[in-house]
Amino acid sequence: MKQKLFMAASIGNCVHVAGAVHFLNLAANEGYDTLFLGPAVSIDTLIEKAKQYQPYLVSVGYRLTPENVVPLIRALKQQSAALNCKPVWVFAGTRPVAQLAAKEDFFDLIFDGTEDVDACIAFLRGMDNPLQTAQHADTLVERIMQKQPYPLLRHHFGLPSFSQTEAGIGEIARANVLDVISLGPDQNTQQFFYHPALRDPKMDGAGGVPIRSEEEFARLKAASRQGNFPLMRCYSGTANVFAFADTLRRTINNAWCAVPLCWYNELDGRGERTLEVSITEAQQLMRWHGQRGIPVEVNEPHHWGLRDAHDVISVAMAYISAYNAKAYGVQDYIAQYMCNVPGSMSFSMDLAKILAQRELVEQLADSGFRTWRQVRAGLPFLSGDLDVAKGQLAASTYLSMALSPHIIHVVGYSEAEHAATPQVVIESCKIVRGVIRSVLYGGANAACDPCVVARKELLLKEAEVLLSFIRERYAPYSPDPLADPHVIADCIRRGILDAPHILKNGKFYGILQTRMVDGCCVAWDDEKKQPMNETQRLQALYDAGNLSLPNWEAPAC
Repeated sequence: MKQKLFMAASIGNCVHVAGAVHFLNLAANEGYDTLFLGPAVSIDTLIEKAKQYQPYLVSVGYRLTPENVVPLIRALKQQSAALNCKPVWVFAGTRPVAQLAAKEDFFDLIFDGTEDVDACIAFLRGMDNPLQTAQHADTLVERIMQKQPYPLLRHHFGLPSFSQTEAGIGEIARANVLDVISLGPDQNTQQFFYHPALRDPKMDGAGGVPIRSEEEFARLKAASRQGNFPLMRCYSGTANVFAFADTLRRTINNAWCAVPLCWYNELDGRGERTLEVSITEAQQLMRWHGQRGIPVEVNEPHHWGLRDAHDVISVAMAYISAYNAKAYGVQDYIAQYMCNVPGSMSFSMDLAKILAQRELVEQLADSGFRTWRQVRAGLPFLSGDLDVAKGQLAASTYLSMALSPHIIHVVGYSEAEHAATPQVVIESCKIVRGVIRSVLYGGANAACDPCVVARKELLLKEAEVLLSFIRERYAPYSPDPLADPHVIADCIRRGILDAPHILKNGKFYGILQTRMVDGCCVAWDDEKKQPMNETQRLQALYDAGNLSLPNWEAPAC
């Protein structure tokens, strides 16, 4: 059966056809038949072809002097009255031309060149009702599927003032550039939402928006119900995590949960919980969301990279994070790949690392465990010079597009200087959209670079050394070492999993040192002044006496 026919041409003496051809290519990708009439098509010819082929849609383009388009449109309007079947009429041109075209009150839809690929895709996918307002999916997976292959854009937002945050969410939604607003609540909210008497008023608004009730969460969600109706998600909190998760589910329809596996505890000083307790709670939080069909992100690997762990540990932790999510019942897993950590990594070696992470994570995928790729720029990467930071944001986005992401976590270019305002959020999203527009179809494939491939393969080999070591060493003590909180905690205490920024004391006695070598972060032998592979690093832990038999500490919960 023949599909609906889309016909396109540049009219009058306009020879600019790239936009028309691109639009028809998008239509063909969506399964429509297409017919390109070419440049400088007269109105007589256009009408003749419309009578002959009876297209469902006709797109006409004009990108020359604005005033010259008016007689062409009036002629088209007059002659089109003779058509037996009225097609959907679409106009595309520069903004000044489009403004004049709109005044002629003829076209069903007008594109002025400011639209992105995702807007064209949404239009094409809504062709059964082309003049209706697009319906925006309200769950993460549905939204991803609705926009493929264009990635969703997510951005963090939370100002010290609740009223300014509420107004800012509305402004961002109306801009139609962001798919997911990640609420950033202040520390009082994250820690003392259910214990208001313990809040320190002097810390209200520190690090984010103060939210003091479920009603206020609901108000922020309501503010987003305009424009392109962005999804909303929020930090998991650092106390009463299960009650907080339920609050987020009911008030903002939390698009997905993000939880660290090994952090926000005694390890980094952001809590008093022991490692065993916090890891156990993280696993149970994954299970809670999995039981309710809510996607989960374990934002773990970059925590190690931000603390200067060598690349092998970041790659191994990407696998361990996804492995735990699967083991605890998550069906939709958001794998976050943070570029530029440590900030001095070269782009090629950074790409090799995240490609290795992706390969290990996606080995776990099956019919009951779907993985979705989320990429982002690294916070330490962005300069305090905001003009420089804009270029860095674009460059990092270009790098990360090699992963074919489902979600881009946009980092506001101002983050090195100040929290993102609505204007910064919108501008940062537009910068990222400009990169996507340029590379989504036909970008250079940096993943095929021989140096990138060689480094990726080496990291996969070295990560398997580490993972196999953990499995084999702890097999007598645990039926599933990589998902056992006691095993993971013991590995951190002994330095099997280690980072230079972890404060060494009576509990944590790793010996890892790292250096940047040829754009990579590697384990370093300070005595020999050379890099170490994983076998050598683990042997050094034996030599230091760190790898005696496990001595489990009973969890405090």
